Amino acid sequence: MWFDYLIYIFLAIGTFFNFLAGVGLLRFPDVYTRLHAGTKCTTFGSIFIVGSVILIGLKVWFFDNSTDGSVLALHAGFALVAILLTNPTGAHAIARAAHRSGIKPVKAVVDDLEKKPAKKGGEK
Repeated sequence: MWFDYLIYIFLAIGTFFNFLAGVGLLRFPDVYTRLHAGTKCTTFGSIFIVGSVILIGLKVWFFDNSTDGSVLALHAGFALVAILLTNPTGAHAIARAAHRSGIKPVKAVVDDLEKKPAKKGGEK
């Protein structure tokens, strides 16, 4: 019974963070902060949601003596690894493309990636 409560808690935490990602996508002003909200929150929320699926699979495997639970837990684990690898990589690629196309962050004070004008005569 306590195992079911743990699964429900994981689902609630994951759903909450995915909801926050949606709010962040609607509220934040530019592509960079929207990417931040979209990737950080959905990655964290997905960890908990996939974690609950893994717990369901382990529950079926251990308590119901069915091998279907082990397959479910294993596939969910592989999906979690894929999410953890592709979500930040995709966000980095989108942010880099936005920066290279000239999109400036809203209310940015310092842009460390902005190219400095080259000095003449090889001076540093």
